[in-house]
Amino acid sequence: MVDVLVFGGIVLAMYVIYRWMVKEPIIPWKEKKVKPNEISLNKNLNKKKNKKKNTTSSPLDEEEAAPFRLLFPDILGFEGHMIRRIDNEFSMIAEVEPVNYYLRDQEEQEIIDTAFETWIASNKYDVRIYTQNRFVDLSEAIEEIKRTLQSQDDLNHEAREFGENMIKELLRWQKSTPRYEAKRYIIFNYRVDVKEIKADDEEELEETILDKAFNELHRRIQAARQHLRSGEMDVKMLSTDGIVELCYYAFNRKRALVNRYKDVENQEQLSLYVTADQTPRRIALVKGELEKYVQNEKATRESDPGNENKEELLQSI
Repeated sequence: MVDVLVFGGIVLAMYVIYRWMVKEPIIPWKEKKVKPNEISLNKNLNKKKNKKKNTTSSPLDEEEAAPFRLLFPDILGFEGHMIRRIDNEFSMIAEVEPVNYYLRDQEEQEIIDTAFETWIASNKYDVRIYTQNRFVDLSEAIEEIKRTLQSQDDLNHEAREFGENMIKELLRWQKSTPRYEAKRYIIFNYRVDVKEIKADDEEELEETILDKAFNELHRRIQAARQHLRSGEMDVKMLSTDGIVELCYYAFNRKRALVNRYKDVENQEQLSLYVTADQTPRRIALVKGELEKYVQNEKATRESDPGNENKEELLQSI
């Protein structure tokens, strides 16, 4: 009996020593106490795992587009030189031409500071500032030099050679290292309260909402232009085309240098498909233009009755 107790005591002592070495609770049904340093270690390990997961994201995701998405997370579309958002909230964007502040003397700097501070102090509404970095595009300047060299026949050999060398240097300068230019914008936001608007039908209500939003946002841009004009900062409202161009450069920053927005616009790649769903207002406008065209063609046909091709065209319409 004594041997059994001694053997049991030795086994129990070995079990306690083992649990202590592996830093586990001696009583199995008790939870393990986690030390603070182990918690921080687990957090670091989780962060490393998350970073590894993030590296496997889709290559189509562009990091530079995220800030613009944060500015307009609830965008619906572009209407009347404005960005329309949910709950009848609209945003209008104005581009600001900057001044070289550090090349001015102290008096001129004080004028710029006063103009900007006065405008900020007079703001009682939501205003945001957006800065966009674009790759420098010298294609227009290069094309202008080429057109000049081709159109001018009286250029001497030295002037023509100088122009050709300038084109080569501009191309080399642009391809050597990435060059950027900063564009500065002010975003004005306004929400239309539908309860304050009285309208007979939905179409009238929609037009009233757009008119009210445009008038209010345009008034704010005009106020900013007047305040900043004294500091030689020019403020220009972006049209619908300018807003689309801004979005194009925000989401196609690297490709915009090769596939320029102006080329896309000139090739009419932004136009709607003819099979796309159209609003009743657009259909009515198209019908009105067709009726005007038919009337003009009828008047032309009456003045020139021998033209059979025009008559067949009118019958087909």
